[in-house]
Amino acid sequence: MSDTREPGSEGTPVKTDGNGKAPERTHPPILIQAQYMKDLSFEAPGAPAVFTLLQNNKPDIQVRVDVHANTLGENTYEVILHLRADCKVADSVAFVVELSYAGLFALNVPAEHRRPVLMIECPRLLFPYARKIVADATLEGGFLPLMLAPLDFVQLYQRQQQESAGEKSFGDAEGEIKLV
Repeated sequence: MSDTREPGSEGTPVKTDGNGKAPERTHPPILIQAQYMKDLSFEAPGAPAVFTLLQNNKPDIQVRVDVHANTLGENTYEVILHLRADCKVADSVAFVVELSYAGLFALNVPAEHRRPVLMIECPRLLFPYARKIVADATLEGGFLPLMLAPLDFVQLYQRQQQESAGEKSFGDAEGEIKLV
């Protein structure tokens, strides 16, 4: 590429393709248009007794992750990352936290790559924000912050692909993809 100056301009060079033409502008493959919390729930049904139990017992925490993607328009998708953590201490429920954190994404990728991008890359971009919300919710609930370990969305996607072989494919009438 070479630099040329617009006629009548004094300064800023314009990039060209060597033939005097400006190169075509390309759109980024993934554009985050918005991200937002759709739903947040925190319950501490065992409080205040559970705080005494925590002094002598180790908590058992189970985490569940789901990812859904909905088609909103041509190349525009809503990806929802659902996180649920159940904490039990000595057969008593300490807390339950549920979060649905979403993002609106515009994709500029070939059709055959959309599903992996929606189910791997988009939730990977959302996860740090969702992780912080969960940590803050548990902290504000009187517990130590629950710091979720990074998730391997590639592995989750591959597992879902193996489990759903032969089921409905991306693009069916419902416009929803589910990863459990």
